Amino acid sequence: MATQQESASNPMLDIVSVSKAFFPGTINEKIALRDVSLSLEKGDFVTIIGSNGAGKSTLLNIVSGRYRADLGSVTIDGTLTTRLSDYKVSKYVGRVFQDPMAGTCPHMTIEENLAIAWGRTHGHGLGLGVTKARKAQFRQELKVLEQGLEDRLTARVGLLSGGQRQALSLVMAVFNQPKILLLDEHTAALDPSRAELITRLTKELVAKHQHTTMMVTHNMEQALSLGNRLIMMHEGRILFELSGADKENATVDDLLAEFAKFKDLQMSDRSMLA
Repeated sequence: MATQQESASNPMLDIVSVSKAFFPGTINEKIALRDVSLSLEKGDFVTIIGSNGAGKSTLLNIVSGRYRADLGSVTIDGTLTTRLSDYKVSKYVGRVFQDPMAGTCPHMTIEENLAIAWGRTHGHGLGLGVTKARKAQFRQELKVLEQGLEDRLTARVGLLSGGQRQALSLVMAVFNQPKILLLDEHTAALDPSRAELITRLTKELVAKHQHTTMMVTHNMEQALSLGNRLIMMHEGRILFELSGADKENATVDDLLAEFAKFKDLQMSDRSMLA
């Protein structure tokens, strides 16, 4: 039986020796994750960088339940979620995707979209979700976006700009205080000004509610400016991690040098095997 001290130290997210391959046993086999382990304490904000195909999004998909790990385990706040359906895992996880069109229903209104997000953890249907009291709550949540959406609750989401939709997706993702917030390149498809807005809102919302967060980004400056931890991935592995003062003092050049160092070592290993 775990002691009280051991229970108190349980991480909010514990990824242990997770591996994932697509099309295993075929000529198209692709190993996406190789024995990846990562633990996040409550309130940790981890930014994830790496080359295309490094396994960043696959890792988020494993945590969210969209993909199942071939090996290893995922535990969220003490609950083993490795074999749960994505629907059941969604009660623990909030997520914002790269595409502003994803994560919302364009043919439904803002308030209907928020009601669906609210119902994921409260278990009520859409009809019960859009009440007078709930509308007041929706307006309060939307005010922080500074987009005037609190006065457009009956507007179709499909009529919003990309930046407005992504801002709404962010509110929907954090609406029910998820155990884990997953941000998958959620500013990549936006123009610079909108991306800057969403980055600022992300920083403010995560800090306000102390969300335990994983954010994938190709923007190294963004990865350094947000969060308290940074990991770099390549070919399904975590190469290294920065945290605390090391992360605060790191520069983009430092990250590029670290990646180049690993690439040179990798090329050297391949040459010796040739």
